[in-house]
Amino acid sequence: MALHSNYKILETFFLSFIPLFVAMEPIGVIPVYLSLTRPMPAGEKRAVLFYSLVTATLITLAFLALGKAVFVALGITVSDFQIAGGLVLLSIAVSDIVHTARGETEIRPTAGVGIVPIGTPLIAGPAALTTIIMLNDLYGLVFTAAALAVNLFIVWIAFIWSEQIVRYIGENGARGISKVVSLLLAAIAVMMIRRGLEGLLL
Repeated sequence: MALHSNYKILETFFLSFIPLFVAMEPIGVIPVYLSLTRPMPAGEKRAVLFYSLVTATLITLAFLALGKAVFVALGITVSDFQIAGGLVLLSIAVSDIVHTARGETEIRPTAGVGIVPIGTPLIAGPAALTTIIMLNDLYGLVFTAAALAVNLFIVWIAFIWSEQIVRYIGENGARGISKVVSLLLAAIAVMMIRRGLEGLLL
């Protein structure tokens, strides 16, 4: 009985973790992070990393805590948001697949790159925020918060080892992985739209 319970907990955690990992795509963000921080000294890079993670954490936690309240205030049902969120995710995924990969345009680094654009919208972007709302409804606050914490930790590790990762797989390889991740994100978007339509029709 205990083994079945533990399996169920792990299964629910991974069902929460995987969509958020796909939405945040830490590997796909690495080329952008490197292009913004490459000219910086080591100390400034550490500061950018710190501020980017703090920004992403605060935004995602705020969205996790207040998302439902916003729904109630605006009279939005979960099915409404599933359809709208699915359409948003689908447009993001299709845009990333079809158009130029993120990070190809050179961006001049500024003091605030840790907050914008790295903290948001690169880490805590529309895809991640939409996914958090969906996961909270499907699996609850505890599992969603745990999945968020693990994903933010993975982003931290990915950024710390970003230069080594890109040397190993190459920048084109990182962008290629980003395209595959975008395809998975498109599939999740279709799933959200389907569930939203089922909720409205049933």
